[in-house]
Amino acid sequence: MLRREDFIWCVGYQGNAAVVDSRAKKAYGKLSSRQLLEKGLFRSACSAAMYDQSEPDMQLVISAYNELTGAGITGTDEMKRLLGISAVPEEINTVIRV
Repeated sequence: MLRREDFIWCVGYQGNAAVVDSRAKKAYGKLSSRQLLEKGLFRSACSAAMYDQSEPDMQLVISAYNELTGAGITGTDEMKRLLGISAVPEEINTVIRV
């Protein structure tokens, strides 16, 4: 299974490997979903909330996104679809750093 920091900064998959943005991971890897949200990193904040299985943090991400954009996102699935995030893959255990 992917580590938290790798999942948050994953930009895609190649076979059974996750492709991870190593520069962003190094700069922001240890931040909480709330801290990422404060920096305007919505996709990463959403990924962190998903990985942590924190519904309150996910709702905070949705509310902040709606407030900033005027969108009417109502649920977690809709937010994940908008940001292109899928579930934490269990079969991925290799990381490609770019």
